[in-house]
Amino acid sequence: MRPTRLGLAAALLLIAGGPAAAWEAPRAKPQRIVSLNLCADELLLRLVGPERLAAVTWLARDPRASTVAALAARVPVNHGTAEEILPLNPDLIVAGRYTTRVAVGLLTRLEAPLLELDVPQSVAGVAEQIRGLARAVGEPDRGEALVADLLSRLDALPAAAPGPRPTAVVLRPNGFVAGSGSLVDELLTRAGLENMADRLPLGSQGALPLEAIILGGADVLIVDAAPDAPPSLAGALLLHPALRAMKRQVRTLSLPSRLWTCPGPQIAEAAERLAAAREAVP
Repeated sequence: MRPTRLGLAAALLLIAGGPAAAWEAPRAKPQRIVSLNLCADELLLRLVGPERLAAVTWLARDPRASTVAALAARVPVNHGTAEEILPLNPDLIVAGRYTTRVAVGLLTRLEAPLLELDVPQSVAGVAEQIRGLARAVGEPDRGEALVADLLSRLDALPAAAPGPRPTAVVLRPNGFVAGSGSLVDELLTRAGLENMADRLPLGSQGALPLEAIILGGADVLIVDAAPDAPPSLAGALLLHPALRAMKRQVRTLSLPSRLWTCPGPQIAEAAERLAAAREAVP
């Protein structure tokens, strides 16, 4: 028998940059919030704190993936299954558009109070998502404070010198690069770097052979991984001897993926590190 509270609200879909009506504040602040997505974990822990969270994902406690691991240690965790969520009797469940799809499908059929977060592709979209989720949990002032801090830090990035900007390419596991129209591309631009991905063969959003990246001649190579990341076949490419040799020729920046995988306030730190790398280019 499903909990009564779950039958009181229809599932809602929240898309970054969507109509403001989709983000209307609830009649009462949710008090038992469950997160099924790491990016939702991070925003919720900043917006409402551990006290109103019935569960976050187990990833939130991993400092290699999460920027809120210390806060998450004070909250029970889940592994993204509906069987774990329903007994918690939540009054709000926040999921990601591309994660835990089986659980989300079941919760939707049960008419659970469900919000789904999209993946913003711009700083403006990130700000809108923060504000929208803040309204949904009854904390609009906290949301505005997070957005104000994010935008002020981005506005404070050191200005690039006149003339051509240094070129940069972001190399992710399996050889994927981030091209134009992405949040990463906007952060590179704000940091005073030119994203070289669009110049490379085979397109700018897919996987590229290592040879194409090396011959591209970037001034800055950004490895989208943390030095302490767990080993994986996808990440093996980032340890290739040819990339190590490039460190003697170009500026290489290892940027932990936790700083810009999720659209939240932490992307300001990613932009600051990118700007510092740009200033170090001869």
